[in-house]
Amino acid sequence: MAFWAKGLIALAIFWALQVVGTWVQMRHYRTIMRDIGEKWPDGSLGASAVRGYLGKGVIAIVVASPDEIIRDVHVMEGRSVFAKFKSYPDFCGSSLSTLETLTSEQLKRARFKAIAGAIAQIRRATRNAEASGNALVKPMTPTVTSPA
Repeated sequence: MAFWAKGLIALAIFWALQVVGTWVQMRHYRTIMRDIGEKWPDGSLGASAVRGYLGKGVIAIVVASPDEIIRDVHVMEGRSVFAKFKSYPDFCGSSLSTLETLTSEQLKRARFKAIAGAIAQIRRATRNAEASGNALVKPMTPTVTSPA
């Protein structure tokens, strides 16, 4: 077999592995988003992605209560499809303003840029909801049916 044919076969194998890895990573992302939605039905969610140096990417998800208290922070960073979300419980319980101050001090790192982007997304959504006069997210209330 010619050298170029082996190269094409290797390229096809690596491409297929990347497709499978991307599918697995997207499934993980959807699972995290679903779990957050089930755990926190009210409040705000901000997600942001930042491309770091040499291709290292970061995705941050910040969940805040309606009174802007942080409930959850998840960050995925890495150069490959094997990256997974890591939870940051140290931020939970603090306000969005506190986390904004922290991220502005350390904004050089891609992780904090992504967190700052997620907070900015929450702020934009809150402003837009207030401007339109609608609640950002209506809390889910269980319906009780009485037997007839």
